[in-house]
Amino acid sequence: MPGPAGGDFSEEGGSTHPPRECWLHHEPSGPWSPGETCRRRLPGTGTAAGPAGGRPGRGGAAREAMQEAITITEQPVSVSVPVGYSFTLRCRAQGHTSLQYQWFCQYQSDCCLVPGATNQDLPIIAEQTQLYTCRVNDLHRNAVFSDWVKVEVHQCVARGLPPRLWQGEPVIVLNPREQRVEVGQPLQLQCAAMGVPAPSYQWYRNGNLLEQQKRKKLWIAHTKVSDSGTYLCCASNSHGEHWTNAVDVHIGTCGSGKFFATGKIALLVGNNRYQHHPNLMAPVRDVFELRRLLEHLGFQVVSLLDLNKAEMAAAVSQFLQLLGKGVYAIFYYAGHGYEHLGRNYMVPVDAPQPYAPENCISVQRILQKMQQQQTALNIILLDTCRKWYNPGRALSQVQPLEPWGNTVYGYSTSEDAEAYELHDGEFSSGIFMKYLKKHILQEKKVTYMLEDVLEDIGRDPLVTGKQVMEIRHTLKEARALTDPVCPSGAAAGHWGHGQELPSRAVTFPCGARVELRFLRLFSNLMFVCAKPQPPLAHVTDPQLLLRQLAETDDVAIQRESCLDHVETLLASVYKREELDCVFQLCALQKIQTDVVLQLDLHYTQPGTKQRTCESLQTTLQQSLLRQFFSLQRAPAHTGSVCPQDAMGPGADPKGSPGTDPKGSPGTDPKGSVGADPKGSPGTDPKGSPGTDPKGSPGTDPKGSPGTDPKGSLGTGSGRSLPSSSPSNFSSEPEENDESELGELCLALNQAGLGQDRP
Repeated sequence: MPGPAGGDFSEEGGSTHPPRECWLHHEPSGPWSPGETCRRRLPGTGTAAGPAGGRPGRGGAAREAMQEAITITEQPVSVSVPVGYSFTLRCRAQGHTSLQYQWFCQYQSDCCLVPGATNQDLPIIAEQTQLYTCRVNDLHRNAVFSDWVKVEVHQCVARGLPPRLWQGEPVIVLNPREQRVEVGQPLQLQCAAMGVPAPSYQWYRNGNLLEQQKRKKLWIAHTKVSDSGTYLCCASNSHGEHWTNAVDVHIGTCGSGKFFATGKIALLVGNNRYQHHPNLMAPVRDVFELRRLLEHLGFQVVSLLDLNKAEMAAAVSQFLQLLGKGVYAIFYYAGHGYEHLGRNYMVPVDAPQPYAPENCISVQRILQKMQQQQTALNIILLDTCRKWYNPGRALSQVQPLEPWGNTVYGYSTSEDAEAYELHDGEFSSGIFMKYLKKHILQEKKVTYMLEDVLEDIGRDPLVTGKQVMEIRHTLKEARALTDPVCPSGAAAGHWGHGQELPSRAVTFPCGARVELRFLRLFSNLMFVCAKPQPPLAHVTDPQLLLRQLAETDDVAIQRESCLDHVETLLASVYKREELDCVFQLCALQKIQTDVVLQLDLHYTQPGTKQRTCESLQTTLQQSLLRQFFSLQRAPAHTGSVCPQDAMGPGADPKGSPGTDPKGSPGTDPKGSVGADPKGSPGTDPKGSPGTDPKGSPGTDPKGSPGTDPKGSLGTGSGRSLPSSSPSNFSSEPEENDESELGELCLALNQAGLGQDRP
């Protein structure tokens, strides 16, 4: 261990050696001749001090006799303390005569006697980092020195450290930071801890002890890819141990960009077909197009349509479990929604009228759970209305979010306002998505990109004075959706991957071969496509028909859940010749058994010219269909969310239909049943009949498809997002009557937010 000479302080506690020259003029008191100096015992060498120059030719026996004259029985110990902290260094020794003590200190290269420090104990008020040793001499001119110890003084520590009743146990004052290093370049991680005695350090990578890394600074001169991983350090002393935060280290060639993501994860939810509220048209296409754009940016995406309350909570829970340090996370929702005293709620497809928090999903709860995962970027995009409902309800207490500077909100509209859909023939799109897809691929800070979207919406004459986007954020770094991905683990590798089931071929008795392909437009909506394979020498005029066998509950759900115009989206992705025979499987999350499909081949026999039909059956396993959406209770996890978390307080008696002048279900924002946002019943913003704003229950959300002129505004989802300052968003105690999901919530509350050891 290097000594302190020249000011090169050892970074650890323990023995250090001062320069020999610093002792030439510090003589011990006692019967020494004038001008003589002591010959000190170098700490750890076992050599006792005697008269300088005194009988240098004496043998080892004489030296051992002198050494035994004084024995240090208690060495001082190094300490690591905050500035201003009071403590005492102790030294104890035994000898054949009375003993005398003198303390010395060294700061940088200066070594000097501590005036008046002639007792066994040296009281100190910590001011600056210094080295100390104690000289002990007897009346026979023998002297020994204690070990050198380091008094490390921390000038800046967080408020409240050390704890009020601190007993000297390790307290972490500096955590290591995440690093990205090119292969072959040096890596340095640093931590620091206070403690009495000063803590020792031990580093770990991926839970494995690193034998050579026992200092507060971890140093690897030439890194390899295998040095990547999660690092943390244990600081320990006789009072206990404490662990630093775990940090990810990425060794590779991720480019020279300043920022990167360890993963990119996105969950997109679009609710269209409501049981008790007007249906919507735009969320299907909006989710579809956003999914394709995010996949282009390197995101792993799960996109889901028409979820009830339990399904929405389960999807969010799985999404949160895959988030982690350094991840870029996007949550997008399009559908009905509303706002209540700065809190925003998403409306599931099974929510009853009127809107009530206990039947909806709290956006703020999701955001807080996202933050707990220490992601590098959290983006919430809500394409919903933000009309104020339930004004008489009390709002439960909200704790502020951590000030980590990583959160971005993109609201499709402003407070107490609607968000609109645009109907264009058979296609529908939200105004927000119309401009978001125009700018989302830009290589710029995400907040700047959203500002471009805001400006474009503001210039659209269809929504002038009716809809204006709102952006709120705490993003302190210039992170962009185009930043590269440098993975740190495989946890997120399953999210959004493998959505395409492998194709399979079937052969009919006549010899005709047909290929079955499984095409997912959404994670819970699939098309099964059948296409004859050449040659077809034994048949002419073949025609294929796919249908589902058995009248089961699953079949009934499929029939009810089928969406119009989705085949148009399919045709925009795949060639028309691949789509001769298609069968739509919707609401895959609801399927409880394997799906049996029957494929009928109708053809004409060349010889007899008779029309013939042959049939084959194929089975699709339930586990494959539902591979990205399971309603099974998720394991307890620090990032999991439960529907209990997602629900709001109890129903508001003042929110009954037709009584709330602020737009409760059954009335428009101005209180006129069936009126548009401007109060002109039955007209869209351009004067075309049949449109209304998103999220105004009791009005026509579809904009009268089939009669609405091209380009007219229709109403969209009652979509929503948080509306108070991001720093004030947090979790709140909210009620839920589903015991299974309540048990999950209880497990989450009992789970710790980290670990104390690797």
